[in-house]
Amino acid sequence: MLWLADECVTATLVRELRGAGHDVLYIAEFAASLSDVEVMALAFREGRILLTADKDFGELVFRRGQAVPGLVLLRIDPEKGKLVQVRLLEAIDRFGQGLFGRYVVIDELRFRSRTL
Repeated sequence: MLWLADECVTATLVRELRGAGHDVLYIAEFAASLSDVEVMALAFREGRILLTADKDFGELVFRRGQAVPGLVLLRIDPEKGKLVQVRLLEAIDRFGQGLFGRYVVIDELRFRSRTL
């Protein structure tokens, strides 16, 4: 699966996704100073699901109409790194390619999902 990981996502989670066979571009590795709008535009151009812990992206999508192929918002404390990884992989297993065209919020207990 194609991902664009925002700079607020941990490098450990990016490594785990890559290790699981996902194609991940990581903002922190090549463009840490990009604005949220620029990050979303890059995700759109590249056809990648945006992975972030920044709630501002939801506002850009739903209130300002910014296009993105898919958006996954992590709402788990990054200090719980293993749990974040487990929950993200569970979401990938559950939604698969259906993550494209969806806004999915991942927390410790549930997934919330809506169409973009």
